[in-house]
Amino acid sequence: MKYELIYTRRALMDVQSLDTLVRKRIGRKILELQSEPLGKSWKLASPAAGTYRYRIGDYRVVFDIDKNTIVILRIGHRREIHR
Repeated sequence: MKYELIYTRRALMDVQSLDTLVRKRIGRKILELQSEPLGKSWKLASPAAGTYRYRIGDYRVVFDIDKNTIVILRIGHRREIHR
């Protein structure tokens, strides 16, 4: 089953601030996440920023799942994402 992807305005701003190569890599990995989101992600201990995180090298994608929709909340470097 494929989930629908929705990006928040903040996530779109996060993506636009990334380097082109990093942006392409993250885009490919998010498409993989679309088919099986819970198999490759971790549940966050403190769900203030989101419910799940997905690791892509030094970058993290923070997202929630609502029925058949993945809502991408934040995308950023691991040292900056949880601030």
